[in-house]
Amino acid sequence: MSSARKFVTVEGDFAMHQGGALTNPTIAYETWGELSEQRNNAVLVFTGLSPSAHAASSPKDPAPGWWEEVIGPGRAIDTRRFFVICVNSLGSCFGSTGPASINPETGEPYRCSFPVLSLEDVARGGREVIRHLGVEKLFATVGPSMGGMTALAFEIVFPGLSNALLIISSATRSLAFATALRSLQREMIRRDPNWSDGNYCEDAYPITGMRLARKLGMITYRSAEEWRERFGRERSAEECETGDSFAATFEIEAYLENHANKFTGQFDPNSYLYLSRASDLFDVADHGASLEAGIGRIEVSRAMVIGVVTDILFPLHQQRELAALFERDSREVEFIELPSIQGHDAFLVDMDNFRPPIARFFEG
Repeated sequence: MSSARKFVTVEGDFAMHQGGALTNPTIAYETWGELSEQRNNAVLVFTGLSPSAHAASSPKDPAPGWWEEVIGPGRAIDTRRFFVICVNSLGSCFGSTGPASINPETGEPYRCSFPVLSLEDVARGGREVIRHLGVEKLFATVGPSMGGMTALAFEIVFPGLSNALLIISSATRSLAFATALRSLQREMIRRDPNWSDGNYCEDAYPITGMRLARKLGMITYRSAEEWRERFGRERSAEECETGDSFAATFEIEAYLENHANKFTGQFDPNSYLYLSRASDLFDVADHGASLEAGIGRIEVSRAMVIGVVTDILFPLHQQRELAALFERDSREVEFIELPSIQGHDAFLVDMDNFRPPIARFFEG
């Protein structure tokens, strides 16, 4: 089966926002739909921390994408009308240059010699992709979660490239609570003896650190209300006498174990560390000494900000704050508060709540 994934190589030195540079880095991306003759129907999508550029299926790659129910013919982002571009973040491990990539200067993987990664660098990766595709003006830029912060960085660093902006379950900066959680996840990985200062190999992989980090992540992505309704006190169907007094007993434990096992081996630990840290480093106020000044650099005429009442990672008050900041500059702004119980991950799973406002945004 051929892949729908495409690549852009940025020739020469790619100067990083926090210092250092990459030589001839590659950005992976996928597209759906066709660019119009007027070249005015392009939509750029930035992802959360762990997804690839495969946001939706296509004839070349029929596997369901991470936003399969949102992007496609007749869906909320209708590919009969729009040319949709999704980029894999610089620093990731799904085709874009990251810590697991070979450093052309040494012939060895970058590992922890990879320069400090910022979401501004990820945003520039998106800019290089649309430049390569000949897109001079975007219909809209879209970003959920970490992708929302990347979309803000894109609009600040490259003002005027987009007419509209859709931010989902994201914010102008990470709260101390979210930073604390991500910091603990990073420590879980780095404390695994197999991490070996980033120099792990396939036969000595930091499995324990990645599993624990993923479990903590899953706890923060959903809500306590959902856990109560979904699992309650149910015992695991696989519960058995193992002789271990602390063996997994409850369904919620089995759920976390399953997700941890699926994630481990699919995502590079160093890429996880770099992207997690980049999420914490981002702050709109770094682009003008205040949030108001940073948002003031954005030139879109229309914005929609969507938040979920049960999101503990990017709480609703952060989306409300962002919408208010946009309104200060007399833009057309719509703030959507969704009642989903599925927390931060709702934009991936609660399509009944999310599809209508997204569709309305793209009808505008």
